[in-house]
Amino acid sequence: MKPTGIPGEGTDPAEGIFSGQRDQSGEATRVLSEFVRTAAYESFCFHPRLWNFYEQLLGGDVYLHKRKIVRQTYPHDPRTTDAHYDLIYLRGGTDTVLSSWIPLGDVPLEMGGLTYLEGSDVFGRQMEADFAARSTSLSPEERLNAYNKHMSATGGIGKDLSALVSRYQTRWLVADYEAGDMVIHTSYMIHAATQNDSRAGRMRLSTDIRYQRIRDEIDAAGKNIGPWMICCRVAPAFQPISWPG
Repeated sequence: MKPTGIPGEGTDPAEGIFSGQRDQSGEATRVLSEFVRTAAYESFCFHPRLWNFYEQLLGGDVYLHKRKIVRQTYPHDPRTTDAHYDLIYLRGGTDTVLSSWIPLGDVPLEMGGLTYLEGSDVFGRQMEADFAARSTSLSPEERLNAYNKHMSATGGIGKDLSALVSRYQTRWLVADYEAGDMVIHTSYMIHAATQNDSRAGRMRLSTDIRYQRIRDEIDAAGKNIGPWMICCRVAPAFQPISWPG
């Protein structure tokens, strides 16, 4: 990322200290798009500890989904990923695809990270059933489109996380993430990203990698598209978020 000017001058790029100058040219997007296509990134996705874990979890041969993402977030940027469940964007294949969210470096609470709505696999399934019932008149293409008329403009559930707490009488959970952590969620689990409030001005970097059983239906689009890039300790201890705050 150093050529983009995003890392601070005279700092170690591995620390991710923001220079204060956002990339306006799209260079950062290009760099990360190229990175997810490298042999180094691919070898990480096929790392034996990851691959063997998923083979045991899914009970057989697995398929590495083409929709792989690297996310970079600026400190104190109010724009975050909306609450959503992944099937909204992955309706073209099996609903048993699993996502690994992996922080690339330490991501303490102040830097945000992924937050989960407790018990929400059930809520996601209810939402999807409701969507299916209301979408019988939609064409197959519209039903697969995350931005159809029954979803928000962003394809997600919304940015008001506290409203979901009130609606389902539950809570959001987040953790102090460290390099080496991995969290896994189903395609129905509702999750979002919280704001990076790093006092040191550090950028947050993470990756999403998805796996499924190779014998299950594979998203026809996912077989052909390239990796997605969004610029924007296993089983860590989660704790609830207090609202407001």
